Amino acid sequence: MSTAPFQILLYYLYTPLTDAAAYREEHLALCEGLGLRGRILIAAEGLNGTVSGPCAGTAEYMRVLGADERTRGIEFKVDEAEDHVFPKLSVKLRDEMVTLALGEEDVSPAELSGEHLSPAEWRRMMERDDVVLVDARNDYEWELGRFEGAMLPPVQHFRQLPEWVRFHRAELEGKKILTYCTGGVRCEKFSGFLKREGFPEVFQLDGGIVTYGKDPEVQGEKFEGKCYVFDERIAVEVNRTEGAKVISHCLHCGVICARYLNCAWSRCNAQHFCCDSCEATMDRYCGSVCREAALVSLAAKANESD
Repeated sequence: MSTAPFQILLYYLYTPLTDAAAYREEHLALCEGLGLRGRILIAAEGLNGTVSGPCAGTAEYMRVLGADERTRGIEFKVDEAEDHVFPKLSVKLRDEMVTLALGEEDVSPAELSGEHLSPAEWRRMMERDDVVLVDARNDYEWELGRFEGAMLPPVQHFRQLPEWVRFHRAELEGKKILTYCTGGVRCEKFSGFLKREGFPEVFQLDGGIVTYGKDPEVQGEKFEGKCYVFDERIAVEVNRTEGAKVISHCLHCGVICARYLNCAWSRCNAQHFCCDSCEATMDRYCGSVCREAALVSLAAKANESD
């Protein structure tokens, strides 16, 4: 039973929504009425979101979605919180819940997807010699944390993964492919794409990294670093064994560090690892180039006002 006053919900469901635009308006009103904040994407193929709110509000939200025939069967990953972890509520209508951008060749998880593995099954499968792990997230996510030995596609957007797969086909052929992401939604579509590309044995981590870290049997074993999340927490613990470690380093001094900051120059805004000490000395800039550019910009604005 939760003892914290707030909860964070992470969820997705691939389900046909005949009038996604109308559902978006209905869903927005529901969230506003319950005092929820977060990011929710709605498409004709379903919904994908993460929200925070008072426990009474999140409990009612889960009840309503579970009772609605359009979203019945949806599963929620729940974390406790002391307050909201989002500054506002955003409910957007999209063409895809997660954008793989395959156009007419789009893959429907309801028709084609990889085999789901429980955390315990995933942990055992990782030990095989005939498997390869593929991280289905963006580079700034796996830089913070990933499974040991995983292939790490250097992509900044999910839609870039198909091109990466085709370029690395030789390294994947003949292997059992294990793919994972934060909560599972990207792997639903990515694993289907892999199967359609001709890879016969494709598996996905059921519930993603978040579920793996909560499993009492595996306790996040073999995950190194932390899991990137899209809220004000930024990073959450996964590995709860004695083998847990931080793998990222401060961009400026190289010390072990898992603190992600955005560059203080608005035109850059790049996320980078930065320790407490360097945050003060670098004024939150990712480097001297950005700091100097920001100072030049400020000086120019000052001259204009004079």
